[in-house]
Amino acid sequence: MTRKSRRLLLISCALGVLGIAAGLVLFALSDTIVFFRSPSDIAAQHPAPGTRLRLGGLVKAGSVDRQDGTHVRFVVTDGGADVPVSYVGILPDLFREGQGVVAEGTLEPDGGFRADTVLAKHDEKYMPKEVVEALKKQGVWQEGEGGVPARATPPATPPAVPGPTSSAQ
Repeated sequence: MTRKSRRLLLISCALGVLGIAAGLVLFALSDTIVFFRSPSDIAAQHPAPGTRLRLGGLVKAGSVDRQDGTHVRFVVTDGGADVPVSYVGILPDLFREGQGVVAEGTLEPDGGFRADTVLAKHDEKYMPKEVVEALKKQGVWQEGEGGVPARATPPATPPAVPGPTSSAQ
């Protein structure tokens, strides 16, 4: 066997082992990967019950129903579709109607969503990128209007910084 053919065989074996390792890693992570969906995506695609995903949108006004202790029901909307959500636990302090929310959990057979984690936006200027894109697609997100803050954009030119002044005498 020549030196060139041995090198080629070694490189092809290394690439094969690397490919198998990458395949095993992706297979192992397939159970922990959670995809983001908006209510309109769920209505259009009809994922199977038991599918684990992240649901994002706005908490529909008038939909929050606090039941015994820590059990809460509410509706997440993006303007195009609504998904009823059931959650047992303590909600974030910033959770309220009309605010952005991301809930992680599973779909139920009746079309509802059972959340095991609920995240509320943490200030007036932040909303997850996926939620903003889904709301823009539905025409609900207006920059700077309706209580939804506009995104801050950097100035076109940096402000002038005064330098040290010296007087030449």
